Amino acid sequence: GIGELDRVLGGGLVPGVVVLLAGEPGVGKSTLLLEVAAQWARGGNRTLYITGEESASQVRLRAERTGALADELYLAAENDLGTVLGHIEQTAPTLMVLDSIQTVGASQADGIMGGSAQVREVTAALVRVAKTRGMAVVIVGHVTKDGAIAGPRTLEHLVDVVLNFEGDRHSGFRMVRAVKNRYGPSDEVGCFEMAEHGIVEVPDPSGLFTTRHDEPVPGTCVTVTMEGRRPLLAEVQGLAAAVRREGPVRRVTNGVEFSRVSMVLAVLQSKARLRLFDRDVYVSTVGGARITDPSADLAVAIAVASALVDRNFPHKVLALGEVGLAGDLRRVPGLERRLVEAARLGFELAVVPAGSRDRGARLPGRLEVVEVSSVAQALGMLDLRRPGRAGDDER
Repeated sequence: GIGELDRVLGGGLVPGVVVLLAGEPGVGKSTLLLEVAAQWARGGNRTLYITGEESASQVRLRAERTGALADELYLAAENDLGTVLGHIEQTAPTLMVLDSIQTVGASQADGIMGGSAQVREVTAALVRVAKTRGMAVVIVGHVTKDGAIAGPRTLEHLVDVVLNFEGDRHSGFRMVRAVKNRYGPSDEVGCFEMAEHGIVEVPDPSGLFTTRHDEPVPGTCVTVTMEGRRPLLAEVQGLAAAVRREGPVRRVTNGVEFSRVSMVLAVLQSKARLRLFDRDVYVSTVGGARITDPSADLAVAIAVASALVDRNFPHKVLALGEVGLAGDLRRVPGLERRLVEAARLGFELAVVPAGSRDRGARLPGRLEVVEVSSVAQALGMLDLRRPGRAGDDER
């Protein structure tokens, strides 16, 4: 019933499947799964939501606030595996959600609740009952400080699907990423946004990571990143401020890897002859986007160069390319898929590495693709190698 989650699952929940949804505390796992349970129940399917972290009345209040109530949705608060299995026997659900695996213990297992032995025993019991009854089960799991799923490694092997729920608490954007899926692709992502009344799916997320300018603005450049098999537009913003103090210059990044930005800045100085040694440089993304894709290097270079020379360029331009230490541009994987997404959203010019396009491929819209072999050539083509001022005519 939730398109973005169905996309990640390869079509939706199937009878007998056991899904582990992992994520940091407070990221919104419970909110998402309460909505999943409600949607399932609204289809006339009996659904059991068991919480070990809150009381049933607290869950009900949250469900009322987010509009996640349904006649066939049953709520219970339990911490004992035997009682949980009793609820399953009594209600005979087609979907059971357990929030979370670390808060339910088994009397027959050694160790403390949430420990490796307990988590393994509880998970194994739920897998057995899911397969026997043909009941879909979704288990919530927490992650450790280093991002690993809490509990034994066997936990991930016992279940059919492992999903990571990712997002910054200071940003409303959330992403569900499949890292294991016996019934579908394991490199798919689904996009969501935390809203005032719960969580909503974002079927077209590129708009979250770009801003709409009436006129071109110096210091911005759009790129297309790949999250799994899904192309997402993201806007990179740069600022190069003159230093009027003693001491080292600052390099600040937000949403992009510091090491890659540092490398791109070094290439701009050495190969494109841009004067950055006396400038504080700030690089950020719009909307809380996190970019780890090296193909965003060229967009970073163009945004910083545009800010440095204070010159804009047409705002329907985007750039793709990994920057090498020699100032060269390397080929981008999945380029055609990225270009199709850019054309769909109305972009008119794409700057890409030379030799990376399939000449026979046809793109929708009016997108023109220009191939360049180096960062310096890209900056020259956009007229970003000499000082200007914001508001110059578009080129």
